[in-house]
Amino acid sequence: MRSDKRLSSEAIEILREEIADANGNEVFALGFLDATGMVDRIKIAARGHESAVLALPVYYEDADVLIHNHPSGLLSPSDNDLAIASRAAEAGLGSFIVNNEVSRLYVVAEPIPKKEKKILDEDKLVSALEPGGAIANRLSKYESRPSQLDLMRLIIKGFNTDAIVCAEAGTGVGKSFAYLLPAMAYAILNKERVLISTATITLQQQLYEKDIPLVAGILKKPVKAVLIKGRSNYLCFRRLQDALHEGDLDLEQQAEQLEAIVRWSETTSTGSKSELPFVPDETLWSRICSEPDLCLAMHCPERERCFVQALKREAADAQILVVNHHLLFADLSARSDGAGYEQTVVLPPYQRIIVDEAHTMEHSATSFFSETFSRMSLMRLMNRLYRKKRMQSYGLAVRLASFLDTDQFLETIDGAIQTVKASMDQLDMAAQTLLGTEGVFRLTSEKKQLVSAQLLPAMRELRQSISKLCGTLHNALETLHEDLQDDPLIWELKAIIRRIEQIGSIAGSFIEFEEKGESVFYIELMNGRRNDGFARFSITPIVIATSLQEALWSQFKTIICVSATLTIDNRFDYWKRRVGLEFETDRNVLSGIFPSPFPYDRAVLLAAPTDSPLPDEAGYDAFVNTAVSRLIAASGGSALVLFTSYTALKQAYEYAREELQGLGIRCLKQGDQDRSRLLQDFLQDESSVLFATDSFWEGVDAPGNTLRLVILCRLPFRIPSDPVYEARCEALEREGRSAFMELSLPEAVMKLKQGFGRLMRTSSDHGVVAILDGRILKKRYGSLFIRSLPETRQAFGDFDLILEKTETFLQNR
Repeated sequence: MRSDKRLSSEAIEILREEIADANGNEVFALGFLDATGMVDRIKIAARGHESAVLALPVYYEDADVLIHNHPSGLLSPSDNDLAIASRAAEAGLGSFIVNNEVSRLYVVAEPIPKKEKKILDEDKLVSALEPGGAIANRLSKYESRPSQLDLMRLIIKGFNTDAIVCAEAGTGVGKSFAYLLPAMAYAILNKERVLISTATITLQQQLYEKDIPLVAGILKKPVKAVLIKGRSNYLCFRRLQDALHEGDLDLEQQAEQLEAIVRWSETTSTGSKSELPFVPDETLWSRICSEPDLCLAMHCPERERCFVQALKREAADAQILVVNHHLLFADLSARSDGAGYEQTVVLPPYQRIIVDEAHTMEHSATSFFSETFSRMSLMRLMNRLYRKKRMQSYGLAVRLASFLDTDQFLETIDGAIQTVKASMDQLDMAAQTLLGTEGVFRLTSEKKQLVSAQLLPAMRELRQSISKLCGTLHNALETLHEDLQDDPLIWELKAIIRRIEQIGSIAGSFIEFEEKGESVFYIELMNGRRNDGFARFSITPIVIATSLQEALWSQFKTIICVSATLTIDNRFDYWKRRVGLEFETDRNVLSGIFPSPFPYDRAVLLAAPTDSPLPDEAGYDAFVNTAVSRLIAASGGSALVLFTSYTALKQAYEYAREELQGLGIRCLKQGDQDRSRLLQDFLQDESSVLFATDSFWEGVDAPGNTLRLVILCRLPFRIPSDPVYEARCEALEREGRSAFMELSLPEAVMKLKQGFGRLMRTSSDHGVVAILDGRILKKRYGSLFIRSLPETRQAFGDFDLILEKTETFLQNR
């Protein structure tokens, strides 16, 4: 057709000039439609040669039409043109081809007119949370919270203006309702999907089971929400059948659990592990759960009743997706690696995201982008391939052998596996020698001679033995008849081979660690003391910020980040820097701090003894042990004592236990039982005290008289020997920046805020937060910790005065 039927005269002229400037070669341009459907604006994205040009996907989102020229004058699309047009069409873009004179035009795909965005009615939504509003009337103990209403207004603005929102919402603000109402209303109004990501499965389930149904009940139109966990949370029928048929379970307990899981599988509608009436053995569950790289998809004989496939079908037309951070980063990683942002990858496509508990983003991303292996993880793969028990052989290799003509295959595989196991044992022993009594060892250039002598030879042996094993398996697979290539056994075997090869790849990276300065390489002792445990080998990116900027901040229309702890001294600078948001200068970034409505100024006493020694001074440990015991005795229990090291925890616990139990105070210690059971015992006994460390600084919700005293024994600075922290500090110092001021101090302040937040969980709670670290008052930076906390009553004096004021404050409430 004539080009002037689809292009304005200005657009035609611009294209002609650009093609001429490119010497008649191919040019890739973006076209933008006016109200009549004509392309009236052109933006040049790339220039090529006489037969090809880059069609860069990064530009697709803002355009309406992709346009390129064929210098030959023949406008029929090539196969590559059709493939690009197909991908673009998924995002609603059209594709045009023109000749060099831009006199003729061929429409490969018509553009889909962009629908007009509908704006949320701020006043109408906010009124639902005001006294007498739709939500307020559904909650028996509802209290109007101005900070919650202000937070909702900011979030509504974020949706309406396609902005990034950073919001710190103190405990009790009610952030879930503040973001759920706008999110669900926007999804209904604009027929767009909104993704909500949380740090924990517990919060996922609370949103899905309690909060979302409540909000959905006040909206005039139905909204479909789907809860999605990581695949390993779901049962796989095919792998369950494999485990039953192989019959090689190592423990009688596993056999009993397997029978119970089979019975449960016949009645469960979701297949989610959390619905089991018992906690399954970890090794057993890993044998029967769904795994992404072990999934046979359309080749699976159980696909019709697959729980994961059913969940994917549910998610495909859901308006609200409730996921966790690990799943979000798995999806973002695949999309940024080339899968694109317009189609289903790990999750269905989305353009609006809410990140709850956003203070954990850097940790979650670091964990996801790290690579690890250990003797335990490798042995599990070896045993999945081939193992013997009571003169009987089991595993995928045994089943593969039944397809082969040779009788030597299993003998060869057995020998190759034994070589891998021996290499791994040697590597583990070498690693534990390096670990010594420290429990952690980081590979650095300064330690090159030591590492080269004691570790890398064993690492090379492991890589070579893995290569030989996988080569043998690949050779066997290549001899199979073509009809067998789609057999479920072969698919799973190939996935296991990929996992083993990945360990070989990690081993190769360790060998070349000096050439990979963007990552930190380290070894940790796991599962106990030396000779009782095993070494875990890890590679972690030093900088996460760049990856997040590229995969997250620059890709989505609305991103809402909320948490109770995002600021230091009322500034978001530290958090923005750590997660890469400081690089996003072209986006509209909104921020706000929404204080807790709780009466901290009346209900909380912040206490710190002026006579406490500094942690590096003689007598500090003794002071802490004594102070902890006397403070708990004064409160009558109802206490949470938080430490930064398990050694200090055990010392204080042993010092105080006998005396406190004599006063009728039950002493609970982290490590004596699993976390959930420990918390349950603590919550059910108001006179108990819980001694805990790292993971209990957040996520403990103990309202009422269960918790009236929180003791923070030491300011939560990261242990200097932490390899990732150490590497990140060094990276900052190399840039001439202060690692203490930019990383160590703000990170400790954020964690102290989390620990402090354990005390007040409802507006009627009250109690004392005692900080026993002398640095809070004696060091200049100590005031930053205090300024970053809510305004409270304060008691700063010698310990006897602190003890007296603590007892008086608790008795008068």
